[in-house]
Amino acid sequence: MNNIWKIYMLSLISFLVGTSQFVISGILDQVAASVGVPVSAAGQLITVFALANAIGTPVFMVATAKIDRRNQLLLALAIIFLGIVSTLVLPGFEFLMVSRIILGVGTGIFVVTSYSTAADLALPGRQAGAMSNIALGYSVSLVLGVPIGRVIASAYDWKVIFWGIGIFTVLGFIAIAKTIPSMKSEAPIPLGEQLAMLKNPKITFALGVSLFVFTGYSVVNTYIAPFLTSTISISGGGVSVILFALGIASLFGSKLGGFLADRIGTTRILIGSMVVQALSLGLVSTFSGYAVVVISLLMIWAIGAWMFGPTQNFNLLSIAPKASGIMLSLNSTFVQLGFAAGAGIGGIAVDGSSILAICWIGTAAVAVALFITVALLGITRSLSSERG
Repeated sequence: MNNIWKIYMLSLISFLVGTSQFVISGILDQVAASVGVPVSAAGQLITVFALANAIGTPVFMVATAKIDRRNQLLLALAIIFLGIVSTLVLPGFEFLMVSRIILGVGTGIFVVTSYSTAADLALPGRQAGAMSNIALGYSVSLVLGVPIGRVIASAYDWKVIFWGIGIFTVLGFIAIAKTIPSMKSEAPIPLGEQLAMLKNPKITFALGVSLFVFTGYSVVNTYIAPFLTSTISISGGGVSVILFALGIASLFGSKLGGFLADRIGTTRILIGSMVVQALSLGLVSTFSGYAVVVISLLMIWAIGAWMFGPTQNFNLLSIAPKASGIMLSLNSTFVQLGFAAGAGIGGIAVDGSSILAICWIGTAAVAVALFITVALLGITRSLSSERG
């Protein structure tokens, strides 16, 4: 098999893996009803997944450093399959939480290992493109995986989605075992060395921006399905259509962010994307009775949120160009911590207040990130002028 097809195969499996993470947000109300818990409690399924991904992945990667990449991929899929089986067969909300923890660790290992594997499989000078294919497969799970999951859950049962993911996970396991060559893993970056980067204030503040932006994103995205059904009275089929539209907007925003950052600079795009997010979420609450306006504002919000992602990666690499691997790893951890915090805080808000509160919390989180960005920019300019 030509290596390019091996990379595409990894991208396809990344789509599958991403769906196992993101699909819960599209069917959260149905999952909550099936296990007999409030939507706010079901939202913690996303919290524990993200925490397991953020904390478990770097620890596990260090522990399995001597295993070659093919076996790391196979181990990751085995862990994911275990999480899916426990999701399907073990009863009750508590076991479902454990299943999400298992899936979080397996997903993190697979995505991280897929990036390095794709880079090694690519032709010289094509490594970045190969890695972007993995990222694309993962992000497309938001565009297709979440709305398709909603359609399946509405027509049958939400567990049918995980039956499908489980079957394809087995097929992916077989495909990797037969096609991916044995490749020696690179020596992992010790956790102490990664954490030492946080001593740099610019890096700490920049990662704090990622944390607050993705907290704001998660607090809304986690509860998007119950928000739509309760706020603008959209039916199950309508929710699937809106989720698909938001996925398209996310993909467009991701491409637009990278395109504009190359032309007008990362700082302007970072600030612009956060302003767009804060304003659109703030206006959603104001126009909550108007379905067309709310949907339009949510699409603008999704574009703004996903413009941030690639631009922030460029920004972090510019801060520490000689430590790109550590920076991307740390940013991934802070993104997952943001997902966890958003789902947790959103659950508290939904349980104790109106579901509209998630929009105001999202606005506040992004506003904090914007404040940090502007403050950091001012400090940087002040230091530059002093040196000059």
